[in-house]
Amino acid sequence: MAVGSCAYINDPPYDRPGEPYGGDERIFRTIAAKNPDLMLWMGDNVYYREVDWATPAMMEARYAHTRRTPALQSLLGHTHNYATWDDHDYGPNNSDRSYRQKEASLRLFKQYWANPNYGRPDVPGVFGKFRWGDVDVFLLDDRYHRSPTDAPRTERKTMWGTEQRQWLIDALTTSDAPFKLVVNGGQVTTPATRYETLARFPHEQSTLLEALQERQIEGVVFLSGDRHITELLRRHPEGFYPIYEFTNSPLTAGAGSGSPNPNRVHGTLVEQRNFGTLTVSGPREDRVLTLRT
Repeated sequence: MAVGSCAYINDPPYDRPGEPYGGDERIFRTIAAKNPDLMLWMGDNVYYREVDWATPAMMEARYAHTRRTPALQSLLGHTHNYATWDDHDYGPNNSDRSYRQKEASLRLFKQYWANPNYGRPDVPGVFGKFRWGDVDVFLLDDRYHRSPTDAPRTERKTMWGTEQRQWLIDALTTSDAPFKLVVNGGQVTTPATRYETLARFPHEQSTLLEALQERQIEGVVFLSGDRHITELLRRHPEGFYPIYEFTNSPLTAGAGSGSPNPNRVHGTLVEQRNFGTLTVSGPREDRVLTLRT
């Protein structure tokens, strides 16, 4: 499978002056040429501009503009595509549950991404689960229920909401897949709080990681975007297996530079536009997951 995040498509009449932020759209043709079984879009798959945030009509126009990109057509037309969102394809930069167009944003996401399921009847959002072969993929929603950034750091401060978090823990518990891929827009396992990571919600992060260990849930690998860099993170709780997180970004948005991270596996930092691939191989009782960028 292929993975990626942060796909900015230039639109000069609506972009800020100066050097274009997006570029290298041929990356989509490169992904399609590899003929992956599926493509996982890990957030910021569309970049709403300031003028788009106010009305659903402008938001839909942004989706339509992105989808008309010639380089995208083969990947969208010949590959299974699954997606979750992050702030830029949900609403404004660093947006949360207070965004007033959140319902329109959710409707448009469902309209443009054919995920097999969305949320629960009593808990809306873009989170869901699907199975590919014997791999389970869990798509998380880190925006619709998200507490404001400046909210007090209490146990009630949340990225996912209590219901979604418990759904994830229970679904991981019952999964019999050798690999359980958990996809989130922002980073999950890092201790760094400089960016929009789960570490800004310490109760939620500890609840999830402790549940994995207490319930002895094996084979969990986290996938994330957002950061405009690619890196492999490794967190090794005492008495448990190492937990890896593959952050892959950006596709066509501007590339960033990596700040120090104690969990980063040496030699895995990529500071240019790229995409990732995941390959599962080996016999049923001895599966191997290979990550590449």
